[in-house]
Amino acid sequence: MQLALTDNGGRHNKQRLTLSVLTIAAMLAVVGCQTATGELTVLDKAQGSEENIASLNGVIERNPRDPEAYNVRGSAFGQAGRYNEALGDFDTAIKLNPGFYQAYANRALIWRSIGEPSKAVADYNRAIQLNPQYDAAYIGRGNLYRKAGKTNQAFRDFEKAIQLDTTDPRAYHSRGLLYQSRKQHRFAIEDFSTALSLAPDAVAPYNGRGLSYLALDDEENAFSDFNTAIKLDGKVAESWANQALIYERRGEKKRASKSYARAVQLDPNYQPARNGLNRTRGS
Repeated sequence: MQLALTDNGGRHNKQRLTLSVLTIAAMLAVVGCQTATGELTVLDKAQGSEENIASLNGVIERNPRDPEAYNVRGSAFGQAGRYNEALGDFDTAIKLNPGFYQAYANRALIWRSIGEPSKAVADYNRAIQLNPQYDAAYIGRGNLYRKAGKTNQAFRDFEKAIQLDTTDPRAYHSRGLLYQSRKQHRFAIEDFSTALSLAPDAVAPYNGRGLSYLALDDEENAFSDFNTAIKLDGKVAESWANQALIYERRGEKKRASKSYARAVQLDPNYQPARNGLNRTRGS
């Protein structure tokens, strides 16, 4: 990874270059395993509301043999964090309609949420067996493979979803993360940009794209992306740590320390922010 020097003073420049390379590398490593950045998900809190669940209860009372009703209520239970009830509804939906591939994929999300990745993969496999054109199942399974370190299998799943002309931004964002991990940053930037064209208000692709811009020494575009991420959601620690990294590269230690401190406040366990704060505190 080559980072151009923009000021004079050989020894100072070498120290700055080393710091930048190591810090960016560390942040890129963390990006791949952070839940918030690793995968784009859109939670509809209204779907999991008590009012909506009560309404769905009424639908099921009137249509107790309708698998779709159980599938929808199961999704609502999942949104509300009521995972056992969600599993029960998806089980019923599948029992009523063994070919209900969407219910298998939805149940996979619950298995994943409660720490049962092997069961989740099995359900995604079944969904794909029932409908080989179901892009959401490839994306879900791909993200499980990615988090398990099975990057080649993950890449193939994201590729398949994209070949199916998916409009789900997660496929492009997740493939972008894999390109990024391979240091293929131009391909990563293209995928993050496509994800943003499909989900303009998503924070994760801005952070991902910004880090790839930074790896290519495009500081201006990186800074713009990190600032946009903060404007969209000021409660994401990674965005503040990324902004701080730009300030630190520019020698603006006080601003960097302030942004790192904000990141640590939001997530005390976010190690790149803690490391950055230690480097810049008292500047």
